[in-house]
Amino acid sequence: MSRRALSCLSHWSSRLFAIETNPAIEPVYFSLIKTPPTDAEMPAFQEIFRRERSYSFHVCVEDRIQRALFHDDLRHELISRFGGDAVFEMSSFRPNVKNSLVKGFFVNGVRGTPETEQILSKLLQNNRLAVCTYVPGEGGGQWRQELLCPAKDGAVAAADSYGVAPVPSPDHHPSAMDIINSSVFYSFLEAHRVMAECAHVIPEAQHVLQSVDLTLPARKGDRFPVIVIEGLDATGKTTLTESLKESLGGVLLRSPPLCLSPWRACFDAKPALFRRAFYALGNYVTAAQISAESARAPVIVDRYWHSTAAYGIGTAVSGKVGNLPGRGSEVYRWPGDLLRPDLVLLLTVSPEERLRRLTGRGGEKTREEVELEANQLFRSKVEEAYRRMEDPACVVVDASPSAEEVLQQVLLVIKDKVHLRRSL
Repeated sequence: MSRRALSCLSHWSSRLFAIETNPAIEPVYFSLIKTPPTDAEMPAFQEIFRRERSYSFHVCVEDRIQRALFHDDLRHELISRFGGDAVFEMSSFRPNVKNSLVKGFFVNGVRGTPETEQILSKLLQNNRLAVCTYVPGEGGGQWRQELLCPAKDGAVAAADSYGVAPVPSPDHHPSAMDIINSSVFYSFLEAHRVMAECAHVIPEAQHVLQSVDLTLPARKGDRFPVIVIEGLDATGKTTLTESLKESLGGVLLRSPPLCLSPWRACFDAKPALFRRAFYALGNYVTAAQISAESARAPVIVDRYWHSTAAYGIGTAVSGKVGNLPGRGSEVYRWPGDLLRPDLVLLLTVSPEERLRRLTGRGGEKTREEVELEANQLFRSKVEEAYRRMEDPACVVVDASPSAEEVLQQVLLVIKDKVHLRRSL
């Protein structure tokens, strides 16, 4: 068994567990005890644990590249075996202990058939998994968790058994414990390292690295202002950035940059670790372009680090908006090695206006943009993450009026907050 699995299992009884049954509600949290609670103490579990057995699968892999790939493969395998309606995201963690999060899946209501036993036996042979079953006690509602292991004859045996008891929500949502340099990157080195480590399994990563490594470091010296326009799709970013380019006699750049576009679709289809590293590196390429262009004219940037971070945080943190890390959290800080803009404007419109503008729009969409259109909760989390960004914070602009009115409003903000020229 791997070191990560052994470390995880050594603290097994002290961990909390979270089952994500519905993205719009709180997870079901439980702990392990030697004496199961009574039926009256377990009302929240009645919809989770059914009459048939349920199972959990926690990915215990030391190497983060292999962990991300195996977690993604496991998701597909479980859904294909048991159906998407039966498979839920699940995690275990030690409360308030960083780097203790172990992700996995909960499979609800599985019938004990010979086929199920064969599937479990196969999965148990993989030492990268901690597999548990959940069974009712003698009273029918007093559920127990049994940690499984393979027996010598190829059958499945219980290595340890605990009662499961509901617990209150912890201070921090478990998914918020695994953001830094996983869902959001805070240095060029960390993002570059992930891309380099995955190049042996994702050949496109090598092409990305070659494009990134051709980028010159940011040049220090006098430069014109750098103004970033952020916002959800259909808030008018494209129209405004083009208008600002003309009004200010500036240069328009976009992140991710054009030089990385051949591999964007590839990384959009990969697990979050690789997708987020790709977009992070795109910001550093854009920073080098900003550095070069701002020596001769103002630079307007269509999305930059705030966008990458807001989408990463909104995707990583499941459940309601309140599960986001609180204001002032380190996840909202600007990377210390990334060129900082002079002004960041966040365009906002009402959900109804966004829907009207989206109607009839074509063009290629990323996985997250598709979810953004369909999921009001996800939109709310991304927008709130934008609003919690610090140093530089976003200046919120109502983009509901006409394009010309929004332009004039933004020009007044620029005049008020940005000097004509700035020295680094």
